[in-house]
Amino acid sequence: MSLAVELEGVSFGYDPRRPVLENVDLEIPEGQFVAIAGPNGGGKTTLARLIVGLSRPQAGTVRLFDGPIAVASRRGLVAYLPQRAQLGIEAPATVREVVAAGRVTRRRLLGPLTAEDRDAVAAAIARVGLTEQADEPITILSGGQQQRAFIAKAIVAQPRLLILDEPTTGVDADAQDALAALLARLHGELRVTILYVSHEFGAVEHVAERLLLIRGGVAFDGVPADLPTRWHDPSHVHA
Repeated sequence: MSLAVELEGVSFGYDPRRPVLENVDLEIPEGQFVAIAGPNGGGKTTLARLIVGLSRPQAGTVRLFDGPIAVASRRGLVAYLPQRAQLGIEAPATVREVVAAGRVTRRRLLGPLTAEDRDAVAAAIARVGLTEQADEPITILSGGQQQRAFIAKAIVAQPRLLILDEPTTGVDADAQDALAALLARLHGELRVTILYVSHEFGAVEHVAERLLLIRGGVAFDGVPADLPTRWHDPSHVHA
């Protein structure tokens, strides 16, 4: 079994006396669609940051594709879509320009896009259904369309691991359903490993193969349908 993500004995805390995550062991095989849910402050975003290399564990090890995080990132194997508040979409860039920026990890030298780059950008935009909006400023798009554009930016470098942190924040229920359908299709077509991080996993409950509930550690690990009824109580999941 080839692993996309492997954590062994991982602990992390912003205050050393109060760990956010403690002694986490986790294996995620390549190709899985995993929903990562849990309460605010439970450690789910911290887990994502550790996996992508934005935070370093205070104990234990994190490996991606059987190697160090830095190697996987350098090879363009990992794409990370942070929370919308961190995306920064004030600049008047077009959808095409935003997506083209995602080709950086595939290019060794700075300079004009190659024909291969341009084709990849157009294909990524088409995959998320934004061809007609490709040359429009991203700031005029709806919240759901903006999120699609950033997903296109993430997949244009053809990563093997895609991590999305709270991707449905600020979008309505219909857009959430459309996003879940899009991710399910991308998962099937690209066979990319997807980690979908959210305090509410309902949008992808029917498409995720595996659910991790994070509360300082892994409180539940299984198929969403097997999640105990008590965890569906908002006081447990959202607290």
